Amino acid sequence: MTGSTMVDPPDRSVSGRGSDFARLSRRIAEAGLLDRRPGYYVVRFGIVGFLYAAGWAAVFLIGESWPLAIGLAVLLAVIFAQTALVAHDLAHKQVFRTRRATEVTGLIVGNLLIGMGYGWWNDKHNRHHANPNHEDLDPDVSPDVLIWSKEQAEASGGLARFIGRRQAFLFFPLLTLEGLNLHVSSFRALFRPFMKRRGIEAALLIGHVVLGVGAVLLALPLPQALVFLVVHQAVFGVYLGCTFAPNHKGMPTLRGEERLDFLRRQVLTSRNVTGGRFVDIALGGLNYQIEHHLFPGMPSPNLRRAQPIVRDYCAELGIDYQECGLIRSYAKALRHMHEVGEPIRAAGRVKSSA
Repeated sequence: MTGSTMVDPPDRSVSGRGSDFARLSRRIAEAGLLDRRPGYYVVRFGIVGFLYAAGWAAVFLIGESWPLAIGLAVLLAVIFAQTALVAHDLAHKQVFRTRRATEVTGLIVGNLLIGMGYGWWNDKHNRHHANPNHEDLDPDVSPDVLIWSKEQAEASGGLARFIGRRQAFLFFPLLTLEGLNLHVSSFRALFRPFMKRRGIEAALLIGHVVLGVGAVLLALPLPQALVFLVVHQAVFGVYLGCTFAPNHKGMPTLRGEERLDFLRRQVLTSRNVTGGRFVDIALGGLNYQIEHHLFPGMPSPNLRRAQPIVRDYCAELGIDYQECGLIRSYAKALRHMHEVGEPIRAAGRVKSSA
């Protein structure tokens, strides 16, 4: 676990433009938007914590009702995703002033409550924030099961090439496996050199699996318990995927030595999602992705107030500031995924006609 603040300092090496971010930062600071919001987080932690406890208590009260079991699996998955968004704010040091309080709470919320390795995710997310949408440096756009550029498509093979052909149509079905992928990746990361507290992290991850699976198996008949776990993990994965997918997919990507100054690097590779308070709550404030990337330590309730300041400043400098509604953002992401798979489809057509 890196323990960093995830704030990438402005890059002043590109035409002296680092000062552009410095001027924006002063405006944001003068508006008091970098100040902590302890009252907000007390309420948010209280609500999410109550729902989490109530959800698990309800598992033991639903009896053998299939409709209630499936409905509760969906509801608990939503609560898990909201808990993950709390862990996200913790990782960005938006909540506590001290590193120790942040890390202890982050380990409990991340590893124990939702089974997502806090140290692994923190390291991965740090690298994403430092170089968003950079194909060589951002792990979120590295070619794996999915591909994110035509260059990646041309170089792909195996499963990625097979899926890349129709990945836009397979994206949401694949998200049903994202929850399981997060759990597996968290355990696999325990063996990587950067992990500093692997014993504690391992114990908490194992505790999550034993307590969570054990509670479901204890409370429900075996067939119902198995369906509950499958539905719960599938919805959890889809929710998290739908939270993060609209923010960068379909936005410009960088490769190799391509480099922008800090302000442009964060703004031009990110997209905001509009939709009012409901979207703010559903996406945990990450719909203000541009502001979040510029000021990752800013408490999430302040992002809404920072948005007009950042948008107006980008207009002053002639920097493209992208925002659109939730459905349109998904459409853009899926359209991009389909377009980058064209080299694979074209190669298939050539092979078929040969």
